[in-house]
Amino acid sequence: MRVCVIGGTGHTGKNLTAMLVEAGYDVTVISSGRTPVPDESIWASVRKVQLVYGSDGWTDVIRDLQPEVIVDIVQDASPELYEALRDVCEHFVLCGSVWMFGFPRVVPTPAEPQAPCLSEGYARRYEQMLATKARAGAEGKALTAIMCPNICGPYKIPLEGEGGRSLDVHMAHQRGEPVVLPEPGNCLIGPCDAQDIARGFFCAIENREAAADQIFNVGSAYALTAVQFIETYGDIYGVKIPVEFVSWEHFETEVLPDLGANWHFRANMCPDITSISAKIGYRPAYTPEQTMERAVKWMIDQKLLPS
Repeated sequence: MRVCVIGGTGHTGKNLTAMLVEAGYDVTVISSGRTPVPDESIWASVRKVQLVYGSDGWTDVIRDLQPEVIVDIVQDASPELYEALRDVCEHFVLCGSVWMFGFPRVVPTPAEPQAPCLSEGYARRYEQMLATKARAGAEGKALTAIMCPNICGPYKIPLEGEGGRSLDVHMAHQRGEPVVLPEPGNCLIGPCDAQDIARGFFCAIENREAAADQIFNVGSAYALTAVQFIETYGDIYGVKIPVEFVSWEHFETEVLPDLGANWHFRANMCPDITSISAKIGYRPAYTPEQTMERAVKWMIDQKLLPS
């Protein structure tokens, strides 16, 4: 089966591509060229196409590949992509984010809106996703959306205690420097390994009929509180990381005023994975602690951090 993965050299994409090749799929990867193609032997059979998402004629290039399944990890122009490929592609698999659902009202959080999405970009992408899903359903095409939480694991600097992906902050963690958190520190953070996120896409492709017209969360089996998240880094780095608590108002205005950073310590990120597990057999392989440790090991192996 011919599968085209847009964003196939990224953190999730490279893991998915490897899974697809190992399972015997005919895989084409679409990449902008910013992220290098892995040099592992498994990639020798992968067709690589360098293409800028959304550029002039981009959908024509993908259409010429005649993919039976298309995975759009970038997912920023899904209606245009669907229109161009609707007569050649049988299964569209789109990537979204649990942030699109807004501030959670319940935990674990189902794959449906909880409150208005505060990110303009995510809100626009979610509306595109729903419109494309509705059209695909009306026209008898399979479409699946995979909603991702915080992505962790090797090949990317993981989330740290200041809500970013900074090596400097990880070095501060490594030295045991204090971390400031909003009181009482019980907001949930759910790092999920990129392999496990890729596994969600793979399960959807393997089980098209059950995955059709579905919006699925992926994630780890459980989440950590913010305090546990910092303690886990302390355990990994072999140090005690003190936590200093401040009010939410102080944290939001003085410590981390940027929404993209403070959201990690505001919105409980513990996606409900019951549906994807029951319908298409998704099972995460890594706990949050394990994927954080894998990410730190990768940083040390790559000499991004001192050993």
